[in-house]
Amino acid sequence: MEEKAHKQEKIVSMFDDIAPTYDTANRVMSMGVDISWRKKACNLSFEMYAKDTLERIVDVACGTGDMMGFWKKQAQKAGIAIGELVGVDPSRGMLEVAKEKFPEFSYHTAKATEIPLENESADILSITYGIRNVVERQEALYEFNRVLKRGGLVVILEFMKDENKTLLKKVRDIYLHKILPYVGGLISKNLEAYTYLPNSIENFVTIQGMHTELDKAGFDILYTQSFSMDISTLIIAKKR
Repeated sequence: MEEKAHKQEKIVSMFDDIAPTYDTANRVMSMGVDISWRKKACNLSFEMYAKDTLERIVDVACGTGDMMGFWKKQAQKAGIAIGELVGVDPSRGMLEVAKEKFPEFSYHTAKATEIPLENESADILSITYGIRNVVERQEALYEFNRVLKRGGLVVILEFMKDENKTLLKKVRDIYLHKILPYVGGLISKNLEAYTYLPNSIENFVTIQGMHTELDKAGFDILYTQSFSMDISTLIIAKKR
């Protein structure tokens, strides 16, 4: 348990360090493609939930608030009213940036396993490129289930481990392991943080593994799709 706690603290400290340059590094490394992935996640979720008014959307591991901004923007385009948008993240550095960008949202400094919200109080809970950094992942999924209303959606965007290495995926891996760390390291002045990214993907679960963990936590899978040479995967699941 102590080892897991130490590992989680180290990850949070790393994100504190890169918070000021995080948005710039993300946009450069993804060449802006992540914007379309995030919009699709929001739009599909609204279609599947099929309600005009939502009491609360929670974004866990919200970082600098990007996904919350997309939830707000896409909801406005779809004519959907959201009562409250809540960001949860253990990194104070990241939340400081988020609060400057989006002061209208609510925030909690907390881990994914200890969300300070009431039972069954959220319509949608998202975690974008953050579940990979949660050491006690299964416990976090149980916590997501607790916070969501019955029939509520959990929305995951993540870099999943892939055991089937096609030629295109080998090209992707060259980018992730040989190019991305140096680009991110140059922008953030923290090479270690961006070396962590490809290594964390290799140590993560496959899509099927994620499906199994979600099922165990009380969710039914509604939708799964991978984008851009399977670099990023979107999973939407409903609380049973």
